[in-house]
Amino acid sequence: MILNKQKKNQAAKGNRLLISITVMGSAGPIRFVVNEEEVVAAVMDTALKSYAREGRLPVLGSDFNKFVLYCPNAGTEVLSPWETIGSLGCRNFMLCKKPDVDNGKAAPAVIDRKGSGSWKAWFTKSKSLNLRISTH
Repeated sequence: MILNKQKKNQAAKGNRLLISITVMGSAGPIRFVVNEEEVVAAVMDTALKSYAREGRLPVLGSDFNKFVLYCPNAGTEVLSPWETIGSLGCRNFMLCKKPDVDNGKAAPAVIDRKGSGSWKAWFTKSKSLNLRISTH
C-alpha cells in the first residue's frame, strides 16, 4: 500500500533525469539529477552553484545570464532559458560563457585558468634562477 503511494507521488513530480554538464575550461563534467520539466535557466543556476560549491576552477560566478547552455548532440543551437530541459531528450550539455560584445563585434568566449601555463615553462624559469642545493 505504501509503495503504491510513493509511485503516485513520483509520477506527479515528473520524470527525473541524471544530466551531465561540461563547463568549458573545467576538468570534468558536473552531474546531478533534475526534473525533466525544469527550465534551462534553473538548471544553469543549479550547475553554477554546484560548480562553485565544489571549488572548481576557473571561477565562473553565479549569474546564469552570462552563460549559454547547449546540447552538442543536437547541434550548436543555444537552448532558450525558458524551455524545459527534457524537451530535447538530451542528457549531456555544454555550459559556455556568452561572448563579450565590444562595439558590435563579438569577442571569443574564452575562460582562462588563473596561472595557466605549461609545466615546462615553469621548469625552465626555475632553472634560470640557478637553484643550488648546499651540503654541510
